[in-house]
Amino acid sequence: MTRFNLNADMAEGFGDWQMGNDDGLLGIINTANIACGFHAGDYNIMGDVMTKAAASGVSVGAHPGFYDLHGFGRRKLHLSEAEIERLIAYQLGATIAIGQLSGIAVTHIKPHGAINNMACADRALADAIVRGTSAVDQNIILLAPVLSELYAAGEAAGLPVAGEVFADRAYMPDGQLVPRSRPDAMIHDKTESLAQCVRMFCEHTIIAVDGTALSVKADSVCVHGDGPQAVEIAGFIKAGLEAEGLQPTALPDMLG
Repeated sequence: MTRFNLNADMAEGFGDWQMGNDDGLLGIINTANIACGFHAGDYNIMGDVMTKAAASGVSVGAHPGFYDLHGFGRRKLHLSEAEIERLIAYQLGATIAIGQLSGIAVTHIKPHGAINNMACADRALADAIVRGTSAVDQNIILLAPVLSELYAAGEAAGLPVAGEVFADRAYMPDGQLVPRSRPDAMIHDKTESLAQCVRMFCEHTIIAVDGTALSVKADSVCVHGDGPQAVEIAGFIKAGLEAEGLQPTALPDMLG
């Protein structure tokens, strides 16, 4: 691996309320995950951020979540498989349509928050997400966490799948993220975050919280854009990976 992709979740404001520094991050990241209006975002914010991303040479994807504005999509909802399929198809279709207004291609999809975390361990849910995705675009890239059921479901359905890792999240021995309810879920030190990224991209290894070494193929690393130091941390990680000889690359080119 001589390349890496840096992605961030964006357009997560709503109306006049703003979340994160999208403008600052767009000068650093390679790929933007656009909130689709269910957990955050609205049609104006979606269009504005997508246009800015395209102007910055940043690839654009849909970031659908549960219909849960009050919980920011981080609360577990238990829906039928048919509801999940429609939930995903609705948001992906809307994102593609907003992009088409400005001639912007939507090249990937990355589920958000609770639905993403649940699908990592629940194959039936993962399959429903993949069916909703494939119904809209059979060639779109699924950005899915490494070692997850969602990744496996995408591969089984024939979607192009990119493996996602997290700069600032700790991992369980089974490859799942440490739940946010635990005090050791987040990595707060940027030097530790960079060290984790170097291991994942250069050594193809994740070290879990109990010391277990997990073998992974990382294509894209997520830096969370909703923290006060998001821009600083994203820049630090990008510079650190470049210092290791890795080339920042848009997501579609990572699979090319």
